[in-house]
Amino acid sequence: MSPSAKHVVSIGLSAAIVSVVEDSPCVLVVHPGKGDDALPFGPFDPIEHRTLEIGLRKWVGEQTYLDLDYAEQLYTFGDRGRHTLKPGETTRVVSVGYLALTRQAATLKAPGTLWRDWYRYFPWEDWRDRKPAIIDDTIAPALEAFVASAPDKTCAQLRHDRARLCFGLEDIAWDEEKVLERYELLYEAGLTPESARDGRERADHVLPLGDRMMFDHRRILATAIARLRGKMKYRPVVFELMPPSFTLLELQRTVEAISGIRLHKQNFRRLVEDQGLVEGTGKVAPIARGRPAELFRFRREVLRERPSPGVRLARQKIGV
Repeated sequence: MSPSAKHVVSIGLSAAIVSVVEDSPCVLVVHPGKGDDALPFGPFDPIEHRTLEIGLRKWVGEQTYLDLDYAEQLYTFGDRGRHTLKPGETTRVVSVGYLALTRQAATLKAPGTLWRDWYRYFPWEDWRDRKPAIIDDTIAPALEAFVASAPDKTCAQLRHDRARLCFGLEDIAWDEEKVLERYELLYEAGLTPESARDGRERADHVLPLGDRMMFDHRRILATAIARLRGKMKYRPVVFELMPPSFTLLELQRTVEAISGIRLHKQNFRRLVEDQGLVEGTGKVAPIARGRPAELFRFRREVLRERPSPGVRLARQKIGV
């Protein structure tokens, strides 16, 4: 075998395509029921694809029948072990991950595709009703054991601090943007099936911490969720998930679904209107009970008026 054949690198393209379906934040997966769920992905062809994004859109179109509108590059994922090699394979796969948003959830027609609630992969991330029980019942004790297994006091203190900051332990406030940090901590502690599959040292047993995904697609999805949660606070990306007209309650439920936290209704409405993000359409949406709700639309002029027109979050206190 020539020296060059031992060091072959292939570029892959992966997309976390997000939509909101009935107040649930969903990601489009391919090949459900045929092993682990996977994000739409395919190889980059340097001859056929003029740019990485063109290659991504081609693969997404073939696998999902969707024409992507909003898409942005996330990160390049190249850790050894991210792809399980077959005997004799030498290619190292480096994947460029993308975040894409779509309103086309109701029109999914491609075979072998399905919308999945992303909290099935990250059940500790949904704080809309209360603090998820899995944190205190399962994750915190497992991380305590991880801290106790540290080789020295300095390492133990670092692990302890990471656990507190990531999972809001010991009265530390929950930070909804630390999605990737939380997953990486569980992975490093050997508590996820992906870490055991990748050949890392594992804990006494792998915990049922959400559904696993093919390759390192759960890491890519965690990166996408963190990016979206952070970005919607300073850019109006949430409106890429909304229909042309919507009620303020529908907008609030979409923001809550993405952020994983419950928002204070009156404060949210005041913030959205005061920031000039929406304007009334003069129409109302009929509802089954109560007064009809006014319909609004996104004010695109706000993109010229302010440098950071995002949706700030006015939290509502929840039970623990």
